[in-house]
Amino acid sequence: MRIELEKRPERAEIFAWASPLIAVALTVVTGGLIFALAGINPLKGLYVFFIEPFTSLWSIEELIVKATPLVLIGVGLSIAYRANVWNIGAEGQFTMGAIFGAAVPILLNGWNDPSTLVAMLVLGTIGGMVWGAIPALLKVRFGANEILTSLMLVYVSQLLLDWLVRGIWRDPKGFNFPKSVGFDGWQTMPVIGDGRVNLGTAIALAVAVLLAILMSRTLKGFEVRVLGQAPRAGRFAGFSSERMVVFAFLLSGGLAGLAGIMEVASTIAQLQPNISPGYGFTAIIVAFLGRLNPIGVIFAGIVLAVSYLGGEAAQVGLGISDKTARVFQGILLFYILACDTLILYRIKLVGRAPAEARAHA
Repeated sequence: MRIELEKRPERAEIFAWASPLIAVALTVVTGGLIFALAGINPLKGLYVFFIEPFTSLWSIEELIVKATPLVLIGVGLSIAYRANVWNIGAEGQFTMGAIFGAAVPILLNGWNDPSTLVAMLVLGTIGGMVWGAIPALLKVRFGANEILTSLMLVYVSQLLLDWLVRGIWRDPKGFNFPKSVGFDGWQTMPVIGDGRVNLGTAIALAVAVLLAILMSRTLKGFEVRVLGQAPRAGRFAGFSSERMVVFAFLLSGGLAGLAGIMEVASTIAQLQPNISPGYGFTAIIVAFLGRLNPIGVIFAGIVLAVSYLGGEAAQVGLGISDKTARVFQGILLFYILACDTLILYRIKLVGRAPAEARAHA
């Protein structure tokens, strides 16, 4: 007796959209079991982790701040994955965007007017695109696996950042700490209102809406969908898989780079060795939880932002490890993939059959 996955003739659309909700519900149930095994009241643990981030204006603002880079990176990855292009290196593109954009206030510290911020955002986007272009060109020119090359470049970018802030970009007045000079004025993102929510949130929402329109109303969106679902049909239609690889990496890399410079120009206001709690990797979960739909990614970004803020609250209020957020993110990704698998395939038990029957099967 063995277990096989048999492809369903068609999938139920309602279950395809219900899958993320089922995955979130299963994650909550599993989280309760984890808290119980850790000797923590499950209801209290789940309240602190999932509900407390919504109980005050300050925490809601923090939720929006943390969701902003996740949404911006996630919408880019959702387009790439719809095209069947697997960019796993958004974390590295995020870092390179921060490096490129931060070069303006670090090397031209006296430049401080609205054009400064524009230059930072443009350079940040270019930095992410440059880092995304490397695995794209390696894939197109040499057939290299884009999953491996984009992932390996994450560590290259992080080491480059570490070298810069400990070396030539270190603040000479920073008491030898590994950090750059601080950014101020138009070298930072303008704040909306009196809290910490900044212009980056509006940019992320605008990008998500524009990409939703691109996917549903333009020829490029049709090309993305066709090449992702039926590459052979796309080639017959005259679409180029190679050009799509480059397009997907430039788009997703550029948006990750834009998220990187917006992050260091807002919540951090300088370069330092650690500028991300793993936004680039978490955005992969965001893209799938949002069903690879730019509008769905907005809501998925908020859900994953809760895991960061809830993890911090649980660390303070419950005294548990700061790695709890990663555990919940991993559980959520597992359930998303499991639910999607069961939507596309059915589990079938196959007994031992005669050789002839297996040969004719």
